[in-house]
Amino acid sequence: MNQVPEAAPRRNLVTRFLDGVERVGNKLPDPAVLFLLLMLATWAVSALMSGMSFSEIDPRSGEPVEINNLLSGASLTAFMATLVSTFVNFAPLGVVLVAMLGLGVAEHTGFINALLRAILAVTPKMLLTPALIAVGILSHIAVDAGYVLVIPLGAVIFYAAGRHPLAGIAAAFAGVSGGFSATFFIPSSLDPMLAALTQEAARIVAPAAEISPLNNFYFTSASTVLVVLVGWYLTDRVIEPRLKSTPVDGDSSDMPTMEPLEPNEKRGLVAAVAAMGIALVLFVLTLLPEGTPWAADPATLAPGTQPLLAFTAPLMQSIVALIFLFFLIPGVVYGYVAGTARSHRDIIGGMSKAMSGMGYYIVMAFFAAQFIYAFSQSNLGVLIAIKGANALQAMGLHMSLTLVGIVLLSGLVNLLIGSASAKWALIGAIMVPMLMQLGISPDLTQAAYRVGDSSTNIITPLLPYFPLIVVFCQKYVKSAGVGTLLALMLPFSISLLVVWTLFLVGFWALGIPLGVGSSYAWPAG
Repeated sequence: MNQVPEAAPRRNLVTRFLDGVERVGNKLPDPAVLFLLLMLATWAVSALMSGMSFSEIDPRSGEPVEINNLLSGASLTAFMATLVSTFVNFAPLGVVLVAMLGLGVAEHTGFINALLRAILAVTPKMLLTPALIAVGILSHIAVDAGYVLVIPLGAVIFYAAGRHPLAGIAAAFAGVSGGFSATFFIPSSLDPMLAALTQEAARIVAPAAEISPLNNFYFTSASTVLVVLVGWYLTDRVIEPRLKSTPVDGDSSDMPTMEPLEPNEKRGLVAAVAAMGIALVLFVLTLLPEGTPWAADPATLAPGTQPLLAFTAPLMQSIVALIFLFFLIPGVVYGYVAGTARSHRDIIGGMSKAMSGMGYYIVMAFFAAQFIYAFSQSNLGVLIAIKGANALQAMGLHMSLTLVGIVLLSGLVNLLIGSASAKWALIGAIMVPMLMQLGISPDLTQAAYRVGDSSTNIITPLLPYFPLIVVFCQKYVKSAGVGTLLALMLPFSISLLVVWTLFLVGFWALGIPLGVGSSYAWPAG
């Protein structure tokens, strides 16, 4: 553990502020209990507000918003009846557990350790941070894979390079989640999904409106460079220096080292990489034929949508299974060739070890799922979003300030509603037609939303994967909690919110196209 010096550096103002955030945050109840308390508070507020009348119109029903009383007999019995299914169907739960089965084998047999040591032996340390953030952004192609793959590997890579593992988690989290709306010059499944929701919202006032699935593609591609540069600077100049006095006190027997590879490790690594390469080539060949079963039916897609990258495509729906196989195959091959696995019992042992480490996350996921269900059922998030959008409209601001307002509103709503698509389905149905009547195009409104949504992803405990990231931190720093992660990510969130908003305003001011078939004004001209 040579990356943590004994002497603590002198703390500047920013560092002292972040230390305060960490102390206060870590004094909060355990995340599982925090979700329970938030659920109880939602119940109480919903009961108090259920009899009130609101003029705001719910775009989903066309009727005034009504707050549902979650303490009514019908709501309480519905909660009890769906408690198990709410937990079992909590989307991140299955994603995390299945992916960790494959990762567990690759880690248990030593494949990940050997692979990272080989890569780090030829990679300059100064380029680890931008490379890690870029990989995090690239992981958006695989939907949520970055949360369970890139972020824990970020810690491993930094630790093996003699750097603080929490800095690796922060850099990877910034790329995966803070840069969620950046695209590494390859469309993700989120692009057509959001564009389809934008089109539906635009058709509320313009039934013939057509929105390209790539309407923000140029902006989000250019944003990749921005996110990497901002994340690189903050990780190396702000986050890592602050962590120098934070000891790494996790289980050292389970952490990677940087000793040279032994002959058996080299043989195992060569065989594992070869197996992984062969599997990847065979998989790519199955994607090439026209009408491949991995693609969605073009007849069910919006014009211009790539069938392989559509959210409904079997390829996109199989990402977690592919991650499982992508690590299971080389993990098994490495184990048998290097001699770290002698029978199938060692393989099952690796899976069991990975699952045993997920116990705390499963507990948190149970309470997180119940709270998110309750908050959704209450309609409190709907009311907050509509009131914010209406207030923005009433201000009558200049277009540049309106963009800032959209970003800030989206960021605020993001602290209350985790899913990007669910959030946009809700507030997009309000903001898109509203701003079209002010002369602002749906393409620009969607771009502003994506900036606000991404920037605050990394500081909301309501992000479904937030508890998982806390668990990753605790593997290296036992005392890590919600406050630790908030203090790590707050500089990224504030910086991205400011710099990315200015970047969008600059795009608009210079008239640079946001994407394919996009415009800034409505009607387009």
